[in-house]
Amino acid sequence: MKSLTPRAIVDGLDRYIIGQGEVKRALAIALTNRERRKKLPPEIKQDIMPKNILLVGPTGVGKTEIARRVASLIDAPFLKVDATRFTEVGYVGKDAESVVHDLVEVCATKVYQDKLKEVETKAEKLASDKIVNYLCRQRRVVSKRVVAKTQRSSGATAQAAKSRRVTAATRQRVSELLHSNQLEDQVIEIEIDRDFEERGNLFSSPAGRGLDEIDALFEEFDQNLRRYGAGQRRRKVRVKEARRILAREEANKLLDFDELVEQAIDQAEEDTVVFIDEIDKLVAPRVEVGRDVSGEGVQRDLLPLVEGTVVMTRYGPVRTDHILFIAAGTFSNNRPSDLIPEFQGRFPLQAELSSLSQHDFERILIEPDNALTKQYTALMATEGVTLSFTSDGVSEIARVAAQMNEGMENIGARRLHTVMERVLEEVSFSAPERMGEEVVVDAAYVSRLATNFGSGQSLSNYIL
Repeated sequence: MKSLTPRAIVDGLDRYIIGQGEVKRALAIALTNRERRKKLPPEIKQDIMPKNILLVGPTGVGKTEIARRVASLIDAPFLKVDATRFTEVGYVGKDAESVVHDLVEVCATKVYQDKLKEVETKAEKLASDKIVNYLCRQRRVVSKRVVAKTQRSSGATAQAAKSRRVTAATRQRVSELLHSNQLEDQVIEIEIDRDFEERGNLFSSPAGRGLDEIDALFEEFDQNLRRYGAGQRRRKVRVKEARRILAREEANKLLDFDELVEQAIDQAEEDTVVFIDEIDKLVAPRVEVGRDVSGEGVQRDLLPLVEGTVVMTRYGPVRTDHILFIAAGTFSNNRPSDLIPEFQGRFPLQAELSSLSQHDFERILIEPDNALTKQYTALMATEGVTLSFTSDGVSEIARVAAQMNEGMENIGARRLHTVMERVLEEVSFSAPERMGEEVVVDAAYVSRLATNFGSGQSLSNYIL
């Protein structure tokens, strides 16, 4: 995990997110304090808990993006969950503890991929050596009858020595052809170590797989080991595919999987950021009959995780004491104070995000590193079309977006995607036939294509 100062974190966020300075500062301080804690003696460190943050603001103002970007900035494992997917334990739906299970899977995958990069060069060299051996072995099998016939004649010893010399020369030639990618389509039979292949598949499981699917992977792994043992199996593949398979196998052999598990658990406990969205949806009208299994019940189930508990996962026990939790919600129909008092106490920091104005939209369109105008300019450049935006064109796009938010549902900066798609629909469609042209998006261009767009006519294809 990168260690950055609060100011450096805020500066990094400013490259992608306009405004919301209060939230950026709160997150920067919370993350920096977590790094400072690691430098303290154990007797002090164990008592310093993370200051979880509650973000409040309308949709489309950057709540999720800020949390995602700050995690990426410090290279911390990040997990986003929606509070609406949970129900109280014992009812149909996701249990709150599934957050920790998913989080450990994210960490295990990240640690595994990082370690693979460290041994990638060595693994590729070992794989190439294996492929040369397989190719040479195939050549020897093909020429076996010829060698047998020559050995029957006089001078068999000299012929055998000659055969060995030819094999060495052949190996050198095969190695040269392999490195120059001239044998990519040749089919060879390779042997794969079943144990390392299965273990690698488990660690490289993409984040977001359901627990049932991962359970199935482990069950299949155990069944294969019981049925076949940890032996090898043969496959016929092209050299290109063999290089990928064998490189992964050799990389797995270079890794200590027990150490990977320890690192994944340590990372999950110390460095992770969990973003719980739609937290305001857990505030529901009081239920007079029965239990509120998706509202107050979920808040109570989340309490132990946020406060600090131990959750048993497939990799071992994981403590949640020092995971940084960021909760967010619009609270348009209720208030943060409507959450149960115990839950409010677990989020001592509250930051409010402000609504975005037309001026904010103009800045969002041009200032961030990933600004929409830069994205569309790059997309059109692939077709040989030069796309440029004038200042009055950007202002007009921002004005139309702001006007639509006022007259319709306010979806914040997401409305810019709607307007940009409509304004650039024509050039995007005809770009392949307009190679070499320059398209200038000015106020007149935007006005012509966005006429009556804010009235709600034919919006079904654009509203996000």
